[in-house]
Amino acid sequence: MEKKIKLKTLNPFISCKICRGYLIDATTIVECLHTFCKSCLVKHLEESPNNACPDCNLIIHQSHPLQYISHDRTMQDIVYKLVPNLQDNEMNRERAFYKARNLPCPKDIPQDNKESDEMESKLNEAHQESDYHRMDEQVNLCLECSSNSNLKNLKRRFIRCSSQATITQLKKFVAKKVLNGIEKYREIDILCNDELLGKDHTLKFVYVTRWRFKDPPLRLQYRTTIFD
Repeated sequence: MEKKIKLKTLNPFISCKICRGYLIDATTIVECLHTFCKSCLVKHLEESPNNACPDCNLIIHQSHPLQYISHDRTMQDIVYKLVPNLQDNEMNRERAFYKARNLPCPKDIPQDNKESDEMESKLNEAHQESDYHRMDEQVNLCLECSSNSNLKNLKRRFIRCSSQATITQLKKFVAKKVLNGIEKYREIDILCNDELLGKDHTLKFVYVTRWRFKDPPLRLQYRTTIFD
């Protein structure tokens, strides 16, 4: 016999923790995987002084948090399937919003398939020709295994990345490469000049405070936090 589950028991998993309503345009933070309504999350990040997740308070990114959130289509599909009439009601509200401002609703504008194909082709060409480095200031670094650690060495020690990347992000990179799991990043320490670095330090901060008068690249070491 199938057991029926009441919708209210699922509400904590399909609701936005900012507005307390059901998720609309579900958007997930890449770093911690917490999900919110897109409009709620964007407004929060625009007003937040520290660019932190509203749920766990994790720093998303020091300067460009909006680049580290992503539309969660799967979650939104689940919400629409679970909550009766939610999708239709939201669509009606969106149409009313644009109608009150004498504007066409973007979802009601028919798209020419030929124009769409041409636009997609142009975007693909631009993507292929683009520089994959972000517009941020870049830092060259050498990431090596600490001499007193039993972790394996990275295949590529020399890395070029954004100066706004944090030590936590670096720990996740190392965990994925040497521990085969990004979720194990708490088992990694990052050091500079044998000094343990704070998880929220940016590479620019580390460079300026620990490597300012030394030749590049910035040399960092990693080790495990678990000792035999």
